[in-house]
Amino acid sequence: MLYNARNGMLTLDTSTVHYLQFGKGEKHLLMIPGLVDGLKTAKGMALPVAYQYRAFAGAGYTVTLISRREPLTEGFTTRDMAADLARCMELLGIPQADVLGVSQGGMIAQWLSIDHPEKVRRLVLAVTTPSCNETVHAVVPRWMDMARQGDYAAIMLDTAEKSYSDAYLKKNRLFLPLLSKVGKPKDFTRFLHMAEACLTHDAAAQLGSITAPTLIIGGEQDKIVGAEASRQLHAGIAGSELYMYPQYGHAAYEEAKDFCGRVLGFLA
Repeated sequence: MLYNARNGMLTLDTSTVHYLQFGKGEKHLLMIPGLVDGLKTAKGMALPVAYQYRAFAGAGYTVTLISRREPLTEGFTTRDMAADLARCMELLGIPQADVLGVSQGGMIAQWLSIDHPEKVRRLVLAVTTPSCNETVHAVVPRWMDMARQGDYAAIMLDTAEKSYSDAYLKKNRLFLPLLSKVGKPKDFTRFLHMAEACLTHDAAAQLGSITAPTLIIGGEQDKIVGAEASRQLHAGIAGSELYMYPQYGHAAYEEAKDFCGRVLGFLA
């Protein structure tokens, strides 16, 4: 199969965890997706994700992307999600990996590095925050209200408006309504529990215990976690590197053509 892409499922307690893998290198890269995982898990996504991030496979990695558990109970925190990831790594036979966490995935990656440092060789935190700040608190509860109303289209359109650069939105505005036509979940409970975990996330006081070499990537135009969040992570993690895209926001990891190359340069 293309890029050796495959889908899989694990069992944790009474829950299931969907994951995907691609590449067949000896090195391991663990990717942790953001809040979008509450709407669409890794199930059936191996090929499109492998194509989007094929540069990692080409660099000699076996890449694993792991979703949050299903069902997800109320009160499940980003720290709990990190504990799940550590268990999944053991089940998949991954003793240690380079870790790339995006948005909420970056929140989880912080806890994975704090609580399970032996499992993280190098760490990349992209468009994420050490704790819930005013920007997050202004955005996420609004998405939760939309979810309670079952308004998937509103969530997707508002996410796009707040994530992408003005140039991208201008170029693709006619296609944005298509985002709301596919992938609507049957139930928004899991998304709501994951969104609540964003609001309760706070690893700021323990960032100093992260020992893995760390790269922080942010967007100066970020309207979801804010640009200052990346600088706070940089200040809190000793020896970390920081790169800010001046022209991009929360979707810098999608829009910036050099994103994968920048990550690989650091991991190397």
